[in-house]
Amino acid sequence: MTRAFWLRQLHSWHWISAALSLTGMLLFAVTGLTLNHAASLSASPSRQERQAEVPARVQAALQALPEGGDTPVPPALARWAADAFAIDIASLPAEVDGDAVFITVPRPGGEGTLRLDRATASARYTATSRGWVAYFNDLHKGRNAGQVWFWFIDGMAASCIVFTLTGFALLWMHGRARPFTWPLTGLSLLAPVLIALLFVHG
Repeated sequence: MTRAFWLRQLHSWHWISAALSLTGMLLFAVTGLTLNHAASLSASPSRQERQAEVPARVQAALQALPEGGDTPVPPALARWAADAFAIDIASLPAEVDGDAVFITVPRPGGEGTLRLDRATASARYTATSRGWVAYFNDLHKGRNAGQVWFWFIDGMAASCIVFTLTGFALLWMHGRARPFTWPLTGLSLLAPVLIALLFVHG
């Protein structure tokens, strides 16, 4: 196979991987900056609260729970909470303390708490948000973002690896005509290694 063939292949894979990872790479670069400066970008948390009456079918499921400890969320409660508060609690544990049932609902950039009172058949959902910066920072870390986001990160990482390796191969093939190629490439390798060895201490 000729040099021209490999150049065409590398250019094709390079631009395809760049197109696939462009938005994600930009998002992760920006949130890398916001994470690095998180202390100076902190925001005042905001809080929202909603209340609802617990229907009889859900109340029956709540009454069947033990008097204390952690227990799986009953399916009837999970379905009702999804309709009433637009939250997914099916896989979360419920903490029971007498007549009170607490469910902590993790979410990017904040958290939610669902409190149900078995004696009064009432429910209160409180959602706390730390702002958009915290939201995108949590997306960067994959924190409480769900399974679909988990796979998105893996797919974007694979695209970035292809983008980087094809870029390196193109540097290799064009390096003779560009004398600064390898000094700059070497600097990109040495800089993080030297900084980690000299300035980062465990």
